[in-house]
Amino acid sequence: MDLKYDEAELAFRRKMRAFIKENLPDELKRKGEAGFKWKKEDGVKWHRICAAHGLGAPNWPKEHGGAGFTATELYIFEEEQALAGCPPISPFAVKMVGPVIMHFGTAEQKEKWLPDARNGIDYWCQGYSEPGAGSDLATLQTRAVRDGDHYVVNGMKIWNSYGHEADWMFALVRTSVEGKPQEGISVLLIDMKTKGISHRPIITIDGSHILNEIRFENVRVPVFNRIGEENKGWTYAKYLLGNERALIAQIAASTKLADRIREVSRLEKDGWGSRLADDPAFRLRLAEIEVELEALRITNERVLYEAKSGTAGNGGAILKSKGTFISQALSELMIEAVHFYGTPWVLAALDAGANEPPVGPSYAKGAMPLYMRQRANTIEGGTEEIQKNVIAKQVLGL
Repeated sequence: MDLKYDEAELAFRRKMRAFIKENLPDELKRKGEAGFKWKKEDGVKWHRICAAHGLGAPNWPKEHGGAGFTATELYIFEEEQALAGCPPISPFAVKMVGPVIMHFGTAEQKEKWLPDARNGIDYWCQGYSEPGAGSDLATLQTRAVRDGDHYVVNGMKIWNSYGHEADWMFALVRTSVEGKPQEGISVLLIDMKTKGISHRPIITIDGSHILNEIRFENVRVPVFNRIGEENKGWTYAKYLLGNERALIAQIAASTKLADRIREVSRLEKDGWGSRLADDPAFRLRLAEIEVELEALRITNERVLYEAKSGTAGNGGAILKSKGTFISQALSELMIEAVHFYGTPWVLAALDAGANEPPVGPSYAKGAMPLYMRQRANTIEGGTEEIQKNVIAKQVLGL
């Protein structure tokens, strides 16, 4: 097994790096460098720029308007974006619902939804978790009852990301109560402007409004909007969740944060008048995390190799499990690096329109919100306990 990039892949990296340097707008670049909070319109703008150059859906096959990147090329492109400080492109359209529609949708459904998803026109959200069905997703209770050529949906979704800004939701609903919990589940694509849909904001511990509680009260959804067969949605959901869990590993983002911590440690003192970068204990902690990060990167290369050789397994669970702990450890170390400057937590300073000087150095203003937000990494996308069960059963065969 050769995990090294070959010459073609190295040339591809240079090409993507040049593309980003040439096309990333200056205002987005400055916003990223200043540590301001990204907003929906930032990601949409960058998505549409990429789409104009045929890169709106790099993971899709060319027959559906994608770039046809291999798994390795996709990883390289995303890593270069993260390292360059590009705004994140929402994964819901391109990485989650798009592949599901391609694999399981009809020709008419592909024609209706794929172009706008690929080009950053439609903004999507996910309707999976419920108050009583999170990691145990098969117990979901939101009902969809057939009424002629529509389903009537009633129920609630929670921890929904960007539902207050989305155009469409891909949702798991219960269309039958017969048999096992995994049976009787269907996938519906729901127009978020439909009468009967309401949302309640959930403000997270970092002060952000990303998450929502979404309620459905007699929401009528055309049967046309069902993906695949009725009551077979669990199969499609598992296909999608594999993509989601690999996303949460955050390898490139963790690499960038580790580099940032090293820069900060050269500027901050250790409490005794010396540079924090010269403190043996701090250097050891950073080195330990970087070793873990390098091991995760090698694991990712192995997953990419398996994808190229057609032997892909359940690497997403491994990447998600380890990657979330690394991201949490780095956010904690960043707090240690900025010391007391992490305490004056001024949320307004994270907005690009802020007109007051930051309290302390600019690199410290996002440290505490990041630390707070990363606490959720080991829960979202499947709790750590669930990931360990997946790894034990499907990877180790226990």
